[in-house]
Amino acid sequence: MRQTTWTISELAREFDVTPRTIRFYEDQGIVSPARDGRNRVYTTRDRTRLKLALRGRRLGLQLSEIVALINLYDRSNASTTAQLRHYADTLDAHRRKLEQQRRDLDETLKEIRRQQADCEALLRARLDSAVHAGAPSSSPTAVAGVAPDPHLIAK
Repeated sequence: MRQTTWTISELAREFDVTPRTIRFYEDQGIVSPARDGRNRVYTTRDRTRLKLALRGRRLGLQLSEIVALINLYDRSNASTTAQLRHYADTLDAHRRKLEQQRRDLDETLKEIRRQQADCEALLRARLDSAVHAGAPSSSPTAVAGVAPDPHLIAK
């Protein structure tokens, strides 16, 4: 026989989250358990809504997007086509945002690699000139006493 109600501990164990996480979703109105004395009792509806919320979080959706999607699916008179269109649009917008973030990160990483290469080249040049000037290459002041090149910082 299929289970029709769950405790907070059972749901936490099933979805590998803490009871605090489930209480957070309760505070957000995503789940609304009944009470049996001091115990929370979750229905199939609550379990499904929690599952959808956790899926949305794994996808990186904002809480407001998650709530809107869950509420759209919760309307029994809403068109399935409209629900799917809204979900597809939300996923498309989120994917485009993540792709832009990836492009931004790639550009930042490329700039960091350029700056590192420039810095290493300047350090090698300074160490080489210190060695040729007679300073011992193992001397801590040969490296620590080198002032940063203002041209490197301006790049």
